[in-house]
Amino acid sequence: MDARRAIIGATLTSVMATVGLAGAGSATAATTIETKVVYASDDTYTSSVRTNTNFGTAVKLVVGRTGDETRLSYVKFSTGALPAGAVLTGAALMLPLESKPVEATLSLYPVSADWSETTVTATKAPSASAAFISIEPKTTDTALKFDVSKWVTKAGTYAFALRSASTTDVTRLRAVEYGDPSGGGPQLDLVYTRKITTPVTSAPASAPTTPTCVTGALLVPSCGVLWGAAAGGFTDAPRDQALKGWEANTGRTATIFHAYHKGDEMFPTKTEIAMSRDAAHPRVLLLNWKVAYKTTWGKVAAGRQDARIDNWAAYVKANYREKFFLALHHEPENDVNTMAGSGMTAKDYAAMYRHVIKRLRAAGVTNAVNVVAYMGNEKWMAQSWWKDIYPGDDVVDWVGLDSYVSVEKDYYHFGDFGDVLDREPSGGGLGLYDWSVKNHPTKPIMVAEWGMYHRVKYVTDKAAAFNTVVPELKRHPKVKAVVYFDTARDDEGDRDISVNSTPSSLAAFRKVAADPLFNVSIGK
Repeated sequence: MDARRAIIGATLTSVMATVGLAGAGSATAATTIETKVVYASDDTYTSSVRTNTNFGTAVKLVVGRTGDETRLSYVKFSTGALPAGAVLTGAALMLPLESKPVEATLSLYPVSADWSETTVTATKAPSASAAFISIEPKTTDTALKFDVSKWVTKAGTYAFALRSASTTDVTRLRAVEYGDPSGGGPQLDLVYTRKITTPVTSAPASAPTTPTCVTGALLVPSCGVLWGAAAGGFTDAPRDQALKGWEANTGRTATIFHAYHKGDEMFPTKTEIAMSRDAAHPRVLLLNWKVAYKTTWGKVAAGRQDARIDNWAAYVKANYREKFFLALHHEPENDVNTMAGSGMTAKDYAAMYRHVIKRLRAAGVTNAVNVVAYMGNEKWMAQSWWKDIYPGDDVVDWVGLDSYVSVEKDYYHFGDFGDVLDREPSGGGLGLYDWSVKNHPTKPIMVAEWGMYHRVKYVTDKAAAFNTVVPELKRHPKVKAVVYFDTARDDEGDRDISVNSTPSSLAAFRKVAADPLFNVSIGK
């Protein structure tokens, strides 16, 4: 078997409960929940027409029927040994899609594991169990997920067959051969618990204490940097569950939970409120609101959406009293229309922002901390109208920036975290960080969206770029919050912004997340 295809993902740990005894020489016993990612050792498919043909080297797996030909797919995994004392509590099979799936029932069957992808054909296929589980994919899905916990109960080798109920089309998935298996081949996600006992020694009485960083009235930390994320972007995954999974993978709770809303939606939702009130993992909400949804900034500024604003204000006052970040129509540069009367000029945006914030304040919404979130693209910053976007220091609490860089050399926006902050306008001038420090020196800066990406078909390690995050933050002290936008595919399906697109990328990101710079508590 090719050595690169036996890759085992990093083991990720989240301590869930700790019980210890005080005093020198005592021990702390911790029950941990850990995950392990295993990539397929073998995968292939069969054809009912080409019954003696082997497809073990194909870069795609195929299931479904076209004409008289029915195709089935097979995957096999070896979990490897688990740590001593580990108890397997869950397992999920993830099959990344190569294209939009057919909206027909997909059924997964356990099969015998005594086969190799180089020998399987329709006449020599592994035997399947009668037991199965099914899912109904959507055309917007980017991967298929099956809960296989009832079959994968201990370390060992497991194999599965996948069938589609479609009689008119096929669904194509990525095989291991598609590329580096860490870039999107079939994977088995294992969850297990174990107990760890760690010796604890008392610190000397004179040992220095670590400063406590805490947020203030406008959620600005007294020291350090707020750590946040939005996960599961451009998928149907519930955002709270996506974030919790991301937190488990990265090793740190996101102090900021970023969510998006528009128009007449009432928010924060019950789910978002629950995330912010999680006693074990409290979070601050960063809520994006497109108030001018299905209308224009100019009409909002003129009072044409005051009922929308007032309804939302009443909802917030009745349901949510905690401090939260509010960003109005993030990345406005991308929607500016310079035509007179369009209602979407840069000045219209500033007027809309001012009108909404002042009306909310007049209605008694005092717990919103206001963020203006720029796109910060060098093309837009060079426009003569860019300076007109800023709504004014009296209605802006934080200056925000949404910025991404590529880790593919010579590809669009190749760079590191310094480029996230310092990208200069076309033709020269101050990047957004320096512009904000010079023109609005009292305002903290939030990187309200950031990410490192590569094209989906060109998997590239992100470790070197991630390694620049903490050093660059220390060189840019006005940045008081960073919020990652994690998605395996962007809105065009081309760019992978996930932190775990390769094992080394995830390991580097976990190192960033563990840095004490982000040890910030939410103030009461």
